[in-house]
Amino acid sequence: MSNYISNVKKQFKFKHIATWVSVLAVLIALIILNSAGALNRSTIGLLSRIAYSIILAVSLNLVVGFLGELSLGHAGFMCLGAYIGTFSATGLSKSIDSDLLVLILAMFIGGAVAAIFGFIIGLPALRLKGDYLAIVTLAFGEIVRNIFKNLEIFGGAMGYNSKTYNQKKLFIIAFVAVIIVLILIQNLIRSKHGRAITAIRDNEIAARAMGINVTFYKLFVFVIAAFFAGIAGVIYGHFTTPVLYTTFSYNYSIEILVMVVLGGMGSINGSIIAATLITVVNFALQSKLSGDLAAIRLMVYALVLITVVIFNNAPAFKPIKERFSISQLKARRIEKKKEIIADDAAEWNRIETKVKMDAVLTTDIPHGEEPLQEDCDGSEKEGE
Repeated sequence: MSNYISNVKKQFKFKHIATWVSVLAVLIALIILNSAGALNRSTIGLLSRIAYSIILAVSLNLVVGFLGELSLGHAGFMCLGAYIGTFSATGLSKSIDSDLLVLILAMFIGGAVAAIFGFIIGLPALRLKGDYLAIVTLAFGEIVRNIFKNLEIFGGAMGYNSKTYNQKKLFIIAFVAVIIVLILIQNLIRSKHGRAITAIRDNEIAARAMGINVTFYKLFVFVIAAFFAGIAGVIYGHFTTPVLYTTFSYNYSIEILVMVVLGGMGSINGSIIAATLITVVNFALQSKLSGDLAAIRLMVYALVLITVVIFNNAPAFKPIKERFSISQLKARRIEKKKEIIADDAAEWNRIETKVKMDAVLTTDIPHGEEPLQEDCDGSEKEGE
C-alpha cells in the first residue's frame, strides 16, 4: 500500500487536475453568491445552459478532436436523453419521493438509452469516413427528432410537458455532472486507451499495424460520447418545459461542433471556454434582440463566429496570438532564466586565475632533456 501511495505521489501533477479543480472553485463561488442572493433568475438559468453545453462540447470533442471522426448527430443523442429521461422521471416520481434521486436515475436512464442507440448507429456507421459518416449521423439526428414529433405518448408536435427541477439547485447538480464528465474523459485520454484513440486519429493504418483494435475503440468512443450527450439532454429536459423536437435540429448539432472547433480540436479547456462564450453570446442576443430585431439574431451570431474563425486562422493575426499565448509566455520566462544564469559573474569560466588553463593542462619539456624524478627520500636526480 505504501509503495502504491509513493508511486501516486511521484506521478501526481497538478496540471492533470487543474481543469476540474477550477470548475469546482467556480461552482463553490457560485453557490456562495446564490446563497447571498446575488444571482437573479436569468443568471441561474444561464448557468444551467452553460453546464449542459460544456458536457455536449467536451463529449463531442472526444469523437471529433481525439478520435478524428466527424459526427453531426450529437443533438439526436441529446434528444433521446431529453425525452426518455424526462419521461422516466415522471414515472419514477410516483414511487420515489426524493427529486434528487429521481433526477440522478433519469440521467442514467437517458444516458444509457442514448448509449444503446450510439452502439446501434455506430456499429455500421463507423465503417464510413469523412463526409459519409457526417451524413449518416446527421440523418440519424433528423430521424430521431421526427419520431418523437409523431409519438403522442411524448406529446407529439406540442412537445412533452416535463416537470422542471428547482432552478436554484439544478445548476449545482449540472456543474457536478460537468466535473464528473471532465474527470472521466481526462483520465481516459491520459490512459493507454486514450493513447490508442489518439493513435487512430493520427494514422489509422499504423494503429492497425501496431495491433490496436480500431473498430472497438471507435465504437467505444462513440458510445461514451452518446452517453454523455444523453445526460446533457436530461439536464435540458429538467431545465425547460415543454421538451420540443425543434430544439434538436441539425443546426444545434452544428452549433455544438462550432464549440469544439473554436475551442480547439482535442482541447478540453478550449471546449469549456468556447461552450461558455457561445452560450453567453446566444443568451445575450436573445435577450437584447427581441421583437422585430429577433430576425437578425442569427446573422449577428454568425458574424461573431466568422470574426473568431478569421482571428484564429488569419496569418496576419498570428504574431498577436503568439505574443499573448501561454506557451510563448512560458518560453519567454525560461529564456529570461537562462539570461540570468548566463550573466552570473561567479560562473567558473569567468573567474580570473593567476595560471592560465593552458599552462595547467600542458607541461613544457626542453628538447633533449628528460624530466627530473624524485627518489624515495625526496631528493631529485636527473634521469639516465
